Amino acid sequence: MTVPRKHVETIAIGDGQTQRDVPLKLGTWVDNQRRRAATLTPERMEQLSKVGMRWA
Repeated sequence: MTVPRKHVETIAIGDGQTQRDVPLKLGTWVDNQRRRAATLTPERMEQLSKVGMRWA
């Protein structure tokens, strides 16, 4: 998955009556996972790889 570092996803949280939008810094999170790859467990690396994580 190619995600620019500054990419922000907005998700809706709550039920139909009290719903609100919350911004999530997806690009920052992906970049952090790549930088910390050496400290991630093999299981976590496998999970991220299965969903299309690009490590380089």
